[in-house]
Formats: sequence, structure tokens, C-alpha cells
Amino acid sequence: MHFNRVIPTLRMFNEEKTRAFYVGFLGCKVDFEHRFSSEAPLYMQVSRDGLILQLSDHHGDGSPGVHITIEMEGIREFHAEIAARPYNYFNPAVEKAHWGDALRMGVIDPAGNHIEFIEPQKPAS
Repeated sequence: MHFNRVIPTLRMFNEEKTRAFYVGFLGCKVDFEHRFSSEAPLYMQVSRDGLILQLSDHHGDGSPGVHITIEMEGIREFHAEIAARPYNYFNPAVEKAHWGDALRMGVIDPAGNHIEFIEPQKPAS
């Protein structure tokens, strides 16, 4: 048996602010969008390099304010990239995690979902 990946579905409330955060600020691309009708809530998927997130306006698709952790490499480069973008609502910093040997950077999306990017540090040889 093998599990390939987890694709979380995060709640969203404002399509414009959600796009500004995930596409404009974090640099994701929109993979697909779905609505059952023009008035129906939006369900969409965004991705960037191996990261895949699904975002939903549907009231039954999760609670706002969840916390997810994304393990990655190159957190300082990612931070420099997003810090150079014009986004007025958040200014994250990279810091040493208090719970272990890792670097972390936390962001909060427009629906209050907490996304923590972590980069485990390799022991010195």
C-alpha cells in the first residue's frame, strides 16, 4: 500500500481576495474551476511545484481557520519571492521553529486558514 499525497480542501469566502492571496501572493496557478451554475459557489484547485490545494465556497466544504503544514525546501528563497510582491495584508517572516530543527514561515489566507511552511534543517556533517 502507498499513499501518494494529501490534497486539502480549504474554505474560502471571497473569490477576489482568495485569488489575490493564492495566485498573486503565493504564486500558485489555477488548475481548474467548477460551478454547478453561474450563481453557484466556486470550487477551484491551485498548485505550485508539488503543492496542490483545493479551495471551496461551498458551505459544507470545511471550516474556516484550519491549520495545515507544508514541508518544503528553499523556504528563504520562497520568502524573498513573496516579500517582493505587492500584497498589503500580510508580511511573513522566516524563523527557527520552537519545536525542532526547522525553519518556518506562517501565513494566514483571507478566510483565516493558517498555512505553515516548514523546512527541516539537515544536521551539519
